[in-house]
Amino acid sequence: MAVKIRLRRMGQKKAPMYRIIVADSRSPRDGRFIEEIGTYDPSTDPSTFKVDEEAAKKWLANGAQPTEVVGKLFKVAGIVK
Repeated sequence: MAVKIRLRRMGQKKAPMYRIIVADSRSPRDGRFIEEIGTYDPSTDPSTFKVDEEAAKKWLANGAQPTEVVGKLFKVAGIVK
C-alpha cells in the first residue's frame, strides 16, 4: 500500500480550506484517509497552516510520500525528510 501525505479540500465554493491528511494513494482526494495531521488556509494573507510535527515525522519515517505542495509546507515548517 503506497501512502501519501496530501491535501483534502474543504470549505465553500471559491473559498477553499485544506486539511493535511495521510491517505492511501488509491483513495480519492476527498475520500477515505488514515489520519489528519494538520490544516492549510491559503485564503488568508499570508496563508496559514498548522502541522502536527510529531505525526508528520512519524509518517515520513514510515515511508509516506508528501505531495509537492505538502512538501513545500513541510519545508517552511522545518519538517524535512
